[in-house]
Formats: sequence, structure tokens, C-alpha cells
Amino acid sequence: MNTIRSRLLTKTRMSAEDTTTGKNNLGGFWPFFRRWIPTSTDHIINAEKRLLSLVKTPYVQEQVNIGSGPPDSRVRWFRSSSNEPRFINTVTFDSKDDSPTLVMVHGYAASQGFFFRNFDALASRFRVIAIDQLGWGGSSRPDFTCKSTEETEAWFIDSFEEWRKAKNLSNFILLGHSFGGYIASKYALKHPEHVQHLVLVGSAGFSSETERITKFLSTWKGSILNQIWESNLTPQTIIRGLGPWGPDLVSRYTSARFVKYSTGELLTESESKLLTDYVYHTLAAKASGELCLKYIFSFGAFAKSPLLHSASEWKVPTTFIYGFDDWMNYEGAQEARKHMKVPCEIIRVPQVSLLPFHHEAISIYLK
Repeated sequence: MNTIRSRLLTKTRMSAEDTTTGKNNLGGFWPFFRRWIPTSTDHIINAEKRLLSLVKTPYVQEQVNIGSGPPDSRVRWFRSSSNEPRFINTVTFDSKDDSPTLVMVHGYAASQGFFFRNFDALASRFRVIAIDQLGWGGSSRPDFTCKSTEETEAWFIDSFEEWRKAKNLSNFILLGHSFGGYIASKYALKHPEHVQHLVLVGSAGFSSETERITKFLSTWKGSILNQIWESNLTPQTIIRGLGPWGPDLVSRYTSARFVKYSTGELLTESESKLLTDYVYHTLAAKASGELCLKYIFSFGAFAKSPLLHSASEWKVPTTFIYGFDDWMNYEGAQEARKHMKVPCEIIRVPQVSLLPFHHEAISIYLK
């Protein structure tokens, strides 16, 4: 059983607004709602602890206070009625004193616990710190009121920067997976002085919309699907709508997507059960960060502000890691590399699909 040393930086009690519905006064509706969608921030944190009990390396879990909004910024990420401070759920694993710091940022519809099979191997080489981005996992879930790509990017970039300041970090390796790779890249473009190296695993956001997608969207089928996309109907919305039947759907999802480890090793029954429980609670909780989707990506998961367009501005050495079976196209990274003026390499790893990625991919980078 893992040794968990709890450390509370500040008072971490979250209001009802941060957990499920976004309303503080739910009256008599609240008991019914809790039965229909049986989750809360406490459920998420407890499910996280159970999942991370599978990790052998001791760790510290904390809620890092990032305040109620970015100072001197015209774009506020907390536009809800509450001015309460917000928190980033963070786990830090034990390491040797001289280990380089590796900060891990999860992808869309995910959270830091998705990396549970990677932590032990990475902690043997790094001081591993994994976070739940604002509006995801066990972090605060403010009302999402961004109305543009610029505001939405600021939501994630500025909250991450406030977290970095609170943790007093600099000169760290920043790893982003999928959507987390997009956010990590945007952060490194804005704050390159803090990032020693950027590791992008199956990163989204480098390619722009293809001619094929453009033609498809001009058809009636494409038009309907695009309208659904622009309505911001997320997978999580479906999970919530199913109420008490949501956990069964999530169980089918995790079995289909995560039943095999990247090397072909099956998840154990215990791993599968704990992961399913964790995934359900992170998906069914209050909609917040997930609503970024239509502002960051167009239909087909093509970035509205492609990173390829910023490649010439890159200031941080970068390693791209893609699996042979990745659904994220590595060709966008190949094109971006042509325009980068910093060291850049692209590694393609056999038997690695989108998630979870194999820790050997990071070991390759270390060599």
C-alpha cells in the first residue's frame, strides 16, 4: 500500500459550485441531483487515492492555492459569481535530491491519475509532479465563461503560471499529452524562461484543418456534425445525462480503451476497477474545463490556432513522441520542425497508442 503524506497548503474545502452543478443554493433539488449523478470533489480525490495506491513510489497530494484570478490581466479565468480562491490538484512523487523536475500535464477528458502506470518508472529518474488542469479532475471547477480562443488559452496558461509561482518552480521539463501537449506548447511560447525542455507525447494542435475535412463539412452530414460540435456537446454531458447508468457506460469505455497496456500487458482486475471508478468521477463532475473544446479545436480536432504557425517562434528544445498507432498525426510535428530554430527531435515508438503511453518513450528521450 502506498504511503501518502498529506500536506495542506491552505484550506481546501470546495463549495458546491466547484463540484457538480455550479450553483450554491440548490434547495430541495440537491439530494435528488446527488442521487442522479453520484459524484463530488471528495469522490474524485478518494478515487484518486485508491487508484494511486497501486503506485509504489511514495507521494504527496496537495491542493495548491492559485488565488481567485490572475493579477494585472485583462482576461480573468474565474468569472463565476464566487470570488473564492481556486486550487490545482497536485501530486509530487519522492525522488533523489538531484533529480530533474518533470511536470506532467494530462489531455482532454483526462486527469493526472491516467498516468498511474507511468509514475514508478519516471520517478526513478525524475522528480515527478503531475497536476489536474483547472476545471479537470480534483482541481477547482469554476464556471466556464470564455468566449474566444484567446480567452480559453489564457484560462489554462495563466492558471498554470499561477500554479508554477505557488510551487516556486523553474527550469523544469514540461511534458504534455494530447490536449495537454497543446497547452504545454502554448505555455512554453509565453513563458520559455521557465521550461528547460518540452516533451510532447501524442500532442494535438499542430495541424490545421485539411481539405478533406473542409469538403466533408460542406455536406449535409458534415454540417449536422459540425453543429453538434459547435453546440459543445461533450462526452461528459452524456455521462451525466445517464445518471446512475453512467458508471456502466464508463466501464465499457475503459475496458475498450485501456484494457491493454501499450506493451500488450492486460490491466489486472483491480487496476481496471479502480481506473473505471476514477474515470467516472472525473467525467461526471461539474462541467468546467471540458467546455474549452469548441474554442480550441474545430470539428475533427484541428486547432483553431495551429502550433505550426508559431513554430518559428519556438524557444525551448523539444522532443515529440508519437506511437505508431497514435490517432494524432505526427506529420504536423514534422512540418513544424522545419521552421524551429531550437533543437527538436521526433521519436516514434512501436506498440504505443494514445494512452497510456509507455514510460520507455521518456527513457528514449533521456538517452
